[in-house]
Amino acid sequence: MRRSIIATLFLLIISGFLHIEAQEIRNLPEPKKRGGMRLMKALNQRQSSREFVDKEMSDQMLSNLLWAAFGINRPESGKRTAPSSHNVQDIQIYLTTSEGAFLYLPEKNALKEIVSEDVRSKTGKQDFVANASVNLVYVSDFSAYSEGSKQQHMVTAGTHCGFIGQNVYLFCASEDLNVVFRGWIDKKLIKKTLNLNEDQHVMYSQSVGFPKP
Repeated sequence: MRRSIIATLFLLIISGFLHIEAQEIRNLPEPKKRGGMRLMKALNQRQSSREFVDKEMSDQMLSNLLWAAFGINRPESGKRTAPSSHNVQDIQIYLTTSEGAFLYLPEKNALKEIVSEDVRSKTGKQDFVANASVNLVYVSDFSAYSEGSKQQHMVTAGTHCGFIGQNVYLFCASEDLNVVFRGWIDKKLIKKTLNLNEDQHVMYSQSVGFPKP
């Protein structure tokens, strides 16, 4: 009888942990890969803007944005919409919204919750970051590199961020969204806020959102 009670309690505890873990993963709808603006027109309209309306972005728009940034476009090989040296895929995209901070999981097309409160203001030193619908934070995991110095990793990771950032710029031009790539950030504060480990290095951030009327 006692063993039965203990076993039941154990199962309840395990079930509770599994339920909590399941709640941390937020699945996104399949990204829409057709339509949008023609490339030359998007290049013509690509620009930076620092004015945003504090408005939530739909899960569909988030899915489209993140896939365009660094999603998987060749499922058979796991390769992405932006290139990386030797296909190291060191860049991880974290994002902050009014709902919290999340890690983009491209293999699952999902978001993993990291922080359950609004920490948008911590992703940059300008006031407008607190109003942007989404602040993308580009983090390089140096453990993905098999060789080279830290300085070499920083240069390579910075180049990878440039490719991803341009993808986001073109997507935003196509969707009439405002966007700005940012380097004026408190990397130590972001690292602490996102609970990053020693191998994870904050590189840049990019704010995306809706323009003011």
